[in-house]
Amino acid sequence: SQTDVDSFYNRLPAPTSPPTLFNTNTFTSSFQNIVDAYGVASYREVNPAVYTIITFPFLFAVMFGDVGHGLLMTLAALWMILEERDPKMRNNTNEIWRMLFGGRYLILLMGLFSIYTGAVYNECFSKGLSPLSSGWHLQPMMQHYNWSNETLRSNQYLTLDPNVTGVFQGPYLFGIDPIWSLANNHLTFLNSYKMKMSVIIGVIHMTFGVCLSFFNYIMFLVLIPELVFMLCLFGYLVFMVVFKWIAFGPQDSDRAPSILIHFIDMFVFAENPDNPPLYPGQMIVQRVLVCLSLLAVPVLLLGRPLFLYFRHRNNRRTVSRGEIRLEFDCTEVFMHQAIHTIEYCLGCISNTASYLRLWALSLAHAQLSEVLWVMVMRISLSWQGYVGSVVVSVIFSVFAMLTVSILLVMEGLSAFLHALRLHWVEFQNKFYSGSGYKFNPFSFASIQHLE
Repeated sequence: SQTDVDSFYNRLPAPTSPPTLFNTNTFTSSFQNIVDAYGVASYREVNPAVYTIITFPFLFAVMFGDVGHGLLMTLAALWMILEERDPKMRNNTNEIWRMLFGGRYLILLMGLFSIYTGAVYNECFSKGLSPLSSGWHLQPMMQHYNWSNETLRSNQYLTLDPNVTGVFQGPYLFGIDPIWSLANNHLTFLNSYKMKMSVIIGVIHMTFGVCLSFFNYIMFLVLIPELVFMLCLFGYLVFMVVFKWIAFGPQDSDRAPSILIHFIDMFVFAENPDNPPLYPGQMIVQRVLVCLSLLAVPVLLLGRPLFLYFRHRNNRRTVSRGEIRLEFDCTEVFMHQAIHTIEYCLGCISNTASYLRLWALSLAHAQLSEVLWVMVMRISLSWQGYVGSVVVSVIFSVFAMLTVSILLVMEGLSAFLHALRLHWVEFQNKFYSGSGYKFNPFSFASIQHLE
């Protein structure tokens, strides 16, 4: 229609921010539900569910690494996916089943990642895999120490000396060398390996979360000091771990310094004469890094509030027909930033230690699996003949039941909850507030239902 009146619209101020809507499908909905259980994203806030698709099953698999257990979990998830159109499965009213069925794609990825990490750990139902030739050779040890075959048969566990010529031929091509399952220091080696691995994964995960805060704040006065504080302290810790792995071999392993003592001395500006330096000029580098991390704290504390204050003072304006001034509560902004600064600085320390649960849960899962094999399944293998076949069948059924109930269900649920905590507390609190609300479209059907 034709009219002489120009079109116009009035933008009315609202007391709340706009709602949040994320379009999901059957694959991404389970990951979005994990994030929404913590809190719905604010308007135009970074959605952690996009990154959770990879990081969540990976952290789960670090704690649940076993090829056999991961394969069973993958097969169960594939069965639910292939039968997802079955009305009996979709319309089941059992709450536990609906949770499992709704997270079938999440379970699938957790199983696939567990197969991968289990291959890295070289574990399948607590037994080592040997797809490739070991990098350790026993014959030079036998010749060097004059061992006999009787000595080897009487000693179930071995200690291989890499300093003997010809014993160590090179690193294993993928994962942990299967020869470690025969070593008497097997648990000591895995303890050190998985503990350092957990710290490295944790620092990378948290640093990635800090980088994502840039898309929420778009303020370098928050991002830069947080990165400086994180990398100068805990990034340097990761550097020392990797540097020690590269710089010290078996020949000088007895002279390798303690990283933990170096990290403690770093904060007190002290030098331990009994702990040699990792590299020349280490004390100067550490003092510079500590000073940078300390200087980042006041920048993080005062940078954003001062920036907002001066911007508000320069851009002060009024709204017509009421002269309503845009208020700026300086005290509230400074208090909020002070709480954030204290929480972030202290959280970096506690959150890094919290990632050690990756190490603890991984060792616990491996030890429970080994105990179940030694105490249950291996007993039946000593029987022979027809009686042995019956005993194997009975004990295998018990072994299978305990494997599913304890290692898959209980241990899997435990690893799931710990991975959930690492994402909610250690990862998402670096950039995600979760203070929004979902978009609910207007519907007459919903109004009639309420009436």
